[in-house]
Amino acid sequence: MRVEAEVLYVDHGDVATSAGAGAGIDLCLHLVGKDHGVGHAALVARYMVMPPHRDGGQTQPVLAAPATDSLDGLLEWAEARLATALSVGDLAAYLHVSPRTLARRFAEQLDTSPGAWLLSRRVARARTLLEETDLPVEAVAARVGLHSAANLRRRFRVRVGTTPGAYRRALRACAT
Repeated sequence: MRVEAEVLYVDHGDVATSAGAGAGIDLCLHLVGKDHGVGHAALVARYMVMPPHRDGGQTQPVLAAPATDSLDGLLEWAEARLATALSVGDLAAYLHVSPRTLARRFAEQLDTSPGAWLLSRRVARARTLLEETDLPVEAVAARVGLHSAANLRRRFRVRVGTTPGAYRRALRACAT
């Protein structure tokens, strides 16, 4: 075993280790980036309110995609506009790239397609609204950009395995 005093973490592929709690978080972000793409790691870091890579005297690999290959604020922009009729073309236009380039970046960084990512975010937001509000299913569908209760029911059932109404009833039954 060899100690590398100048680094926060070491990743040898089959074994990864870090020094201290903060370095453990750095290592976790590194592993998320390795497994799910640097865009996803950067998103996780933002949710944790920390940089995806800490600067300083450490000689760690930078966990940021080159600016020309990044999703550069797109995920946050799209999340804030889920209720609108966003298309893959709209997402590509935000980054000033072609839909094909956008699809490649999503595949590389998030291991999904832009359309699948957008639908997963809409269903996740619908779950939150069903959990936290008493909005009718039709209103939930409108707020997440799925436009009709029938469309929400179909998409929700595929992704969650139940209908929005049954999901809400099950949550309320557990709460009592």
